[in-house]
Amino acid sequence: MMSRNDVLSVLTLLREAGADVVIAGGWGVDALLGEETRPHRDLDLLHRREQEPAVVAALESAGYTETLDWRPVRFVFSHLAGPEIDLHPLEFDADGSAVQSSPDPSEPFRYPAACFVTGTIGTATVRCVSAEQQALFHQGYEPAERDVADMRRLREKFGIDTHF
Repeated sequence: MMSRNDVLSVLTLLREAGADVVIAGGWGVDALLGEETRPHRDLDLLHRREQEPAVVAALESAGYTETLDWRPVRFVFSHLAGPEIDLHPLEFDADGSAVQSSPDPSEPFRYPAACFVTGTIGTATVRCVSAEQQALFHQGYEPAERDVADMRRLREKFGIDTHF
């Protein structure tokens, strides 16, 4: 499992390595809500593609090893102690928007500049994706119970529409 302390340690490690990361997924939802609402299996991080060597080197120096490679879409690093980090490389445009490769090269994942916001984990302010972007990326698959609960919490707090 990925604890709050694990998340904050990874964020510190990557910041010290000069990597600019944004939290997505379940921890991103909790950052938006400002509270830990459930246990988390992993930490989803978006990073600048050009900073990938620094991200990889920092994680390896902390005992993480690559356990899945689906580049250019995503890749995963795991630690013997259990925490797992799901990494998503982004290419940023001058206007602050970004694009992530998808399994279908003609349909990349798009991130408008306004979707990069801040949230809170513990007492730390962190970069995360907006509630609207979270809702957008929680489409097109059969949701797990945790996904349904995450979307319900975002609807209640932010008044956004979700498809489940």
